[in-house]
Amino acid sequence: MNRVRVLVTCEHGGNKIPAPYRPLFAKMRSALASHRGYDPGALALARDLAKAFDAELVYSTTSRLLVELNRSPNHKQLFSEATLGLPPPEQERVLARYYRPYRDWVESQVGAGVAAGAHVVHISSHSFTPQLGSDVRRADVGLLYDPTRRSERDLCLTWRRQILSADRTLVVRRNYPYRGSADGLTTHLRKRYPDGRYTGVEIEVNQKHTTGEAARWRALRNLLVDSLRSTLGLMY
Repeated sequence: MNRVRVLVTCEHGGNKIPAPYRPLFAKMRSALASHRGYDPGALALARDLAKAFDAELVYSTTSRLLVELNRSPNHKQLFSEATLGLPPPEQERVLARYYRPYRDWVESQVGAGVAAGAHVVHISSHSFTPQLGSDVRRADVGLLYDPTRRSERDLCLTWRRQILSADRTLVVRRNYPYRGSADGLTTHLRKRYPDGRYTGVEIEVNQKHTTGEAARWRALRNLLVDSLRSTLGLMY
């Protein structure tokens, strides 16, 4: 794997609100504590992955309800109902302080890897709520990618096989519960770097695991790390 450089990111690692903006969220404590505020467990998995692969870890613990790091600058969900009504100069300050530095940091890491002649494998760590409205999510793990990019398709097919070879009871679905080609940080980076130089995959873990019994969640994280190690060893 000498020519592969792994990058791990976690866009929704926490639900902190900076002090100047806390009054906006006075009536949103339940939302901040829920899947709307952050991705429980995503940062723990991201840290394990980064440690295992000696990878750069880029993460945020500021709530996505302040600004959504996994959306494009012109996306309608960039700001939540709490921040959508801020005056444009204040929104610009939020972007300058919390959004652009994160996105620039990630992009600089990908650019440095590509410039060094490496194939950058970017794993973006997320988790999803077991039920959204009336929709019960029927998966333990989701692997999100762009099916038109061969490196991403092959990595996710192989990673899924490796996960299932370790535990056949897990339900591992591709491009579920979201489409990997939808607007996001990996989508943006695909426009900048060609297939074969950049591979961007979002891993989504059901929050019934991330908020469940600690030992079982730790075991699942170990399985995901080990299966990715096997995957990269087989592919590169």
